[in-house]
Amino acid sequence: MELTLLGTGAPGGLPLPDCPCAACATALGAAARAATALLVDGVLLLDLTPGAAFAAARAGHSLSGVRQVLLSHPHDGPAVEVPAGLPQPGRVADGRELALLTGHRVRTVALDAPGSGYEVTGPGGERLLYLPPGGAPAGLAEGNGASGQVPYEMVVLDAVGRPDGLARLRAAGAVGPTTDVIAVHIGHEAPPGGELTRRLAAAGARAVPDGSTLVIGAYEDVPDVPRRTFVLGGARSGKSVEAERRLEAFPDVLYVATGGTRSGDTEWARRVSLHRERRPGSWRTAETCDLVPLLVRDGPPLLIDCLSLWLTHVMDEVLAWDDAEWAGGGERKLRGRVTELTDAVRATRRTVVAVSNEVGSGIVPATASGRRYRDELGRLNAAFAAECEHVLLLVAGQALTLRG
Repeated sequence: MELTLLGTGAPGGLPLPDCPCAACATALGAAARAATALLVDGVLLLDLTPGAAFAAARAGHSLSGVRQVLLSHPHDGPAVEVPAGLPQPGRVADGRELALLTGHRVRTVALDAPGSGYEVTGPGGERLLYLPPGGAPAGLAEGNGASGQVPYEMVVLDAVGRPDGLARLRAAGAVGPTTDVIAVHIGHEAPPGGELTRRLAAAGARAVPDGSTLVIGAYEDVPDVPRRTFVLGGARSGKSVEAERRLEAFPDVLYVATGGTRSGDTEWARRVSLHRERRPGSWRTAETCDLVPLLVRDGPPLLIDCLSLWLTHVMDEVLAWDDAEWAGGGERKLRGRVTELTDAVRATRRTVVAVSNEVGSGIVPATASGRRYRDELGRLNAAFAAECEHVLLLVAGQALTLRG
């Protein structure tokens, strides 16, 4: 089964007319995107958009063989003119299946937003799932797949705006390691340029230019999601948001908070509350600094926030703040704990995203204990980064790739 993406943009396209934002200003040439429309094997058109016939011609296809046109979501503005020879657009009723004479079958998938999701099965049995903008699947039974079958060969959805939809599909078994996840409905809310590619790759998805033709079931282009990612940054650099973003398309994440509750500290409580509010509801939280057992055990992805607080806890335990204790064995004990942690990271089979502060570029601490902490955090960060496939540095909310 072959899929041609006549457009990959949001309903208003990209760039939006007269919009001065950075994403629209840089969406030129091949980076421009028309409203999303899919042509399947030249016979099935999912979403009719303005200029669909010209878009097909530019991609080397014709709409003359289209036997069915289906709409997935309400269209704002004036009605789109139906090119001559195309059948009138329609929808498949919820819970119904449409069989085409070409051997293709289309089944609707329930959503949590207005519109219809379409599961398309080709004559050879390949399966494609297409979801409309802003829509995510609803009512999926965990572990059974959206149809009680094997994962889809390809899923086309709003991976930027609704990463939780991708997480639901993974939880249900409808998206597996070999599923090709294609991001569409891309508007000016998405980051421009290479940042979009990096962000999608972290979720196991990719974007392609308008006019691309893909063979459903060809897996060589599926992004390889990194096993271990290390996110560094200064205060309020956006490092925690970046770490959370890298796992928001995955279900059952265990968020490991190393800072504790700090009873009586209302400002700290507000910080913790803000972190909790922006996490997906399906995530679980563990407040602990005992990281090695978590890394050794198999399980869902871990988000560790953060190593700088873990180091403070360990330095407390080994009495590293006292010069005599430090010289009398505290330094050796701390080195052992760091080695134990990095060995566990090297051997872990879990997906891990860890956060730490980068403090070595600021003011030199005025106290010996402060300088000791700065130096040990630098050593910890370097040792941990050495075990990770991806290492990022956050500066002013922008992610700079140091490795990967």
